[in-house]
Amino acid sequence: MTQELTKQWLEEIQSLKQRVAELQKERDTGWESAEKWRKLYNTEAEQRRVDTQLSQQAIASLKAEIQKLQGSELPQLHDTAAATAIQLEIEQLKSVQELQTKLISVLKERDRLLSQLKTEQDNHAQTRKSLTTALGDAIDGLTKERAEGVTSSPVNKP
Repeated sequence: MTQELTKQWLEEIQSLKQRVAELQKERDTGWESAEKWRKLYNTEAEQRRVDTQLSQQAIASLKAEIQKLQGSELPQLHDTAAATAIQLEIEQLKSVQELQTKLISVLKERDRLLSQLKTEQDNHAQTRKSLTTALGDAIDGLTKERAEGVTSSPVNKP
């Protein structure tokens, strides 16, 4: 009977050891899986942080551009002499009628200058297009000349 109990206890111990080994393996597998998910989460979180930072930079850039565009409508006088001259000219205006007349004159001048700028930009675009076309034609002609030169070289003549 003692031998039977000892055998039973040894089988129980062996069974428990096997169960402990299985549980340790499950634990290790669980830790590996958790570590894998932790890495994936951290990678995703880092990507979100980078995306957020890039978005914030883009927003800041767009805000600066909006302010620049809004500010471009306002006169920016960095030349103090010109600013002083303008201030003196404004102070010499005696009535609202004179101010309105001056404003109309300035707006007409602005419109004339904008029209000249537009014409200049159009002319510049046309010149660039013409020069690009001429350059393309010249390259095509040179390529054709070279091709004809190769086919009519003395080596190819009988």
